[in-house]
Amino acid sequence: MSRVEVQETNSMIREMNLDVRTITMGISLMDCAHEDMNVFNRNIYDKITRSAEHLVKTGEDLEKQFGVPIVNKRISVTPISIAAGGLKTDTFVPVAEALDRAAKEVGVNFIGGFSALVQKGFTNGDRVLINSIPEALAVTDRVCSSVNVGSSRSGINMDAVKQMGDIIIRTAERTADRGSIGCAKLVVFCNAVEDNPFMAGAFHGVGEQECVINVGVSGPGVVKRALEEVKGKDFETLCETIKRTAFKVTRVGQLVAQEASKRLGVPFGIIDLSLAPTPEIGDSIAEIFQVMGLEEAGAPGTTAALAILNDNVKKGGVMASSYVGGLSGAFIPVSEDHGMIEAVQRGALTLEKLEAMTCVCSVGLDMIAIPGSTSPATISGIIADEAAIGMVNNKTTAVRIIPVIGKDVGEIVEFGGLLGYAPIMPVNAFNCAPFIERGGRIPAPIHSFKN
Repeated sequence: MSRVEVQETNSMIREMNLDVRTITMGISLMDCAHEDMNVFNRNIYDKITRSAEHLVKTGEDLEKQFGVPIVNKRISVTPISIAAGGLKTDTFVPVAEALDRAAKEVGVNFIGGFSALVQKGFTNGDRVLINSIPEALAVTDRVCSSVNVGSSRSGINMDAVKQMGDIIIRTAERTADRGSIGCAKLVVFCNAVEDNPFMAGAFHGVGEQECVINVGVSGPGVVKRALEEVKGKDFETLCETIKRTAFKVTRVGQLVAQEASKRLGVPFGIIDLSLAPTPEIGDSIAEIFQVMGLEEAGAPGTTAALAILNDNVKKGGVMASSYVGGLSGAFIPVSEDHGMIEAVQRGALTLEKLEAMTCVCSVGLDMIAIPGSTSPATISGIIADEAAIGMVNNKTTAVRIIPVIGKDVGEIVEFGGLLGYAPIMPVNAFNCAPFIERGGRIPAPIHSFKN
């Protein structure tokens, strides 16, 4: 980095909440396979603790050297439904517990990959994993889970969509004493990507290397400050400003990623430039919308503003690194963004508006709290809608929704830390159960037939 870049970076860190949100080590567990549970768990524990032994220390050293906050150090592993597919068992909960022990041993914040890819159907391992999710997320602290139920090439597995509505409710009930927080560690995807470093949806794809370092950079505060300098200017100026800012932010991530890769002796994978907010004032996607000229997130024009933000973040990031990947764009979680929370409380932002916004954001309905009395079929309907958006538009979409047991619309649930807090949002009360009960698979759209 040049002297000018260093000075700009220092300013972004001090004044605009710039951080490296995560260094995530992806680890393949394919060579750990065994039919005996005890042997398999010992294999995965040994491999994870050996591979990631120096991950946290390296992250801390880089923070001190470069002065860049590295908020999380994380691990993603091969989807457990695949790695543990040879086990003769009806539960993978002991595997989740082994993952949790390994995560605690090396000191990472989260470990992702208690996952299944069922867009076209279920293997035996997929069924065991999905049925294990509620208990696994209840008895572990750092394990995150994801299920991919659809893709643009395969269509949507509606049997999986139906089942995940029930699984989410069961997970909420199993962690009801903690604000149903288990659901905050569970994501349902369409078009899941193999190199995403962000939780709760990270897993190490089967097309990835043996071990790899992926870095996620976040800078909504930096973008907000840059846009304050061009208030009232035309859209071309707005877009150019976002691109230039995203370029600078990505350069910081590139520096950290390359140095982490060198020190750990692990190949560098991708930079994920995702504007991921926090509950901190000044670190909000909703505040960016306000600087753009909207009174609140959710006002008419919000989807257009988000499309501008998402597209130009990607354009700037691609120019700064040859290996931009993951989900790169703008996240719109409710509980993790104080501006989004305020918009919900003021009535500017509804679940339906958030769904419209997911057509152009980097993921989908994220960290949304709903009444604990919501039916499994309604949750499945919400998942089906998001999966359809992803399938038809050939983009990643996801649902991380939290039916908070014992709470109703207007009440607040506290999660703490980066997960923040959330108002309970209303959901459409009309019945969709007969639609969900049809089962089977929604075929892929016509434009998927490309070869």
